[in-house]
Amino acid sequence: MTSSLQKIEGDESVLLRVTHSNLKSFNPDIRFSLQLTVEAVKDKLWKKCGTSVNSMHLELYDELRNKIADLSDHSKLLGFYSPFDGFRLHVVDLDPASVTSGGWLEDTSLVEKYEISEEAYNKRGDTFRKYREKLTSHAPSTVEAKTPDTDMEDICANIKVGSRCEVEPGAKRGVVKFVGQAEPLGPGFWVGVQYDEPLGKHDGMVKGVRYFQCPPSHGGIVRPEKVKVGDFPERDPFEEDEI
Repeated sequence: MTSSLQKIEGDESVLLRVTHSNLKSFNPDIRFSLQLTVEAVKDKLWKKCGTSVNSMHLELYDELRNKIADLSDHSKLLGFYSPFDGFRLHVVDLDPASVTSGGWLEDTSLVEKYEISEEAYNKRGDTFRKYREKLTSHAPSTVEAKTPDTDMEDICANIKVGSRCEVEPGAKRGVVKFVGQAEPLGPGFWVGVQYDEPLGKHDGMVKGVRYFQCPPSHGGIVRPEKVKVGDFPERDPFEEDEI
């Protein structure tokens, strides 16, 4: 008894595995102060498992599954029962109408699902369907009238074969060698460029189709929005950026 009192006075704690009579998947390891009364232990467990203090009976088992004691006296301290780390504290729910009974807290298939008819759903104004319809109705008319192909065709109208250009990303400079559609590469319009430096991936032939001729590793075919035509002279590789 002296050693038990010393443990209590030292404000030590113990790590117990907690199980429940109704909750088969409830088996956490919980640390308890040995200075807690049995009632305080029950209050702590009520917040974790849902069984009320007045409907809870506690049983203490050792690591070999031997029952050590029934914790039935609310006024006694947990340390009175000399529990050790690894012991099991079993919660017995005595309330037949408890929220833990019947598997409601573990089996979601037992929970009644909320269902709404299609007619009732359509009458509501705060649904995602109504939100999506609102976005569609406010879409700009120019977007509906123009397809991606015609947009790219407009851009291509300003890109002529032989024009100097700069291609993003990387600000790669070169000469436009091809403008048009290339079905093997995908729908829409494409622009073929012969780069000034070996920054390309081919010599103008892609997937067995030759779109233009250029030195190896100098060719690239990109979407027109990545091409800017204008006064982009060939860079001098020996030009210094600073003086």
